[in-house]
Amino acid sequence: MLYQAYQTYADIIQPACALADVAASLLAANPRIAGSDAMRSLWGACELLALARLTHHRPPFGIDSVVVNGQPVQVTEEVVARTPFCSLLRLRRHGIVGQPRVLLIAPMSGHFATLLRGTAQTMLADHDVYITDWHNPRDVPLMAGRFGFDEFVQHVIAFLHALGGGTHLVAVCQPTVAALAAVALMAEDGDPAQPPSLTLMAGPIDARVNPTKVNELAMSRPIEWFERTLIGFVPLRFSGAMRRVYPGYVQLIAFMSMNLDRHEQAMQDLYALRARGEHAKADVIQSFYTEYFATMDLTAEFYLETVSMVFQRFLLAQGLLDVGGRRVSTRAISRTALLTVEGERDDICAIGQTMAAQDLCASLRPYMRMHHVQTGVGHYGVFNGKRWETQVYPLVRDTIYMNE
Repeated sequence: MLYQAYQTYADIIQPACALADVAASLLAANPRIAGSDAMRSLWGACELLALARLTHHRPPFGIDSVVVNGQPVQVTEEVVARTPFCSLLRLRRHGIVGQPRVLLIAPMSGHFATLLRGTAQTMLADHDVYITDWHNPRDVPLMAGRFGFDEFVQHVIAFLHALGGGTHLVAVCQPTVAALAAVALMAEDGDPAQPPSLTLMAGPIDARVNPTKVNELAMSRPIEWFERTLIGFVPLRFSGAMRRVYPGYVQLIAFMSMNLDRHEQAMQDLYALRARGEHAKADVIQSFYTEYFATMDLTAEFYLETVSMVFQRFLLAQGLLDVGGRRVSTRAISRTALLTVEGERDDICAIGQTMAAQDLCASLRPYMRMHHVQTGVGHYGVFNGKRWETQVYPLVRDTIYMNE
């Protein structure tokens, strides 16, 4: 009944939120009406009410162009491969050839791949970028089968095969574990499609290191509690009806509860800035939460296996991870250069958890391994924002180009 209760609430507030959204849009489009203090305050109030709902469809990437070699270049989205659970999306830059090909693995952790919009947009200046555009499981029919941790790893390998040899791999947050496992399996097979470089950013390779609140929560209950308490069924009116899922709104609530004061202050700031007419600053907050409140579910098997294998039993870190019945040996990796990146203030994936991959890849020569801690940033600042663009990204770019 967990999911059904949420959906009932969402259906009840939908008309009011939609009306508020329309009103805010009308005020934004007419500067004369929004010129008074009262109308600006109304605008801010409407935006807050519109944000009271969650959406469950992927927002657009909205990357129409990018500057390459000082010139604007048109960008279009192109699906090059598809499974029931994911589309391999190319952000195609028209007229640009010869730059390194990169597969960007987006997290499947309650938000859509557009959470990496800033990451992809920055990388487009120097790379041919492909990204895993995960589908919302509540839209995937039961007949499509299961999607667990093994299937995630198999998707990474299949997409590297689809793109061909020489494709560099970049994984952000939760999929760093699956990406490292995929490269290890490919290395053991001598697979010609194994990537020349692997960049792991802010991911829980070894969640035993400097445990955060997220890690403590995972260890506070047996896996049966998570299954009994947090797993629901997709309501009947959706394509994925009766699929067992970890609802995206539950994940969002968990994330927000970690920094509730900050989110409450942001809502107050949005209203105050809009009322004062500081629209550029208000737009930044409004855009962030529009994206943040676009949530996707996780299949029950993927969520429960990730909690158990990554956050409770630490299987990859201990050399005990099996994928598809095969033991994963990270020592098999000898040809793929490794870059790990962490954020100094990351309260989701603490310093040391991603760096653990350096020791796991012991067969790599020292010059093929690099680690970077970015000062002054939290989790999202590792792969989005000014420090990502000016300090982290140059290291990622250099790692890729040096291993072309």
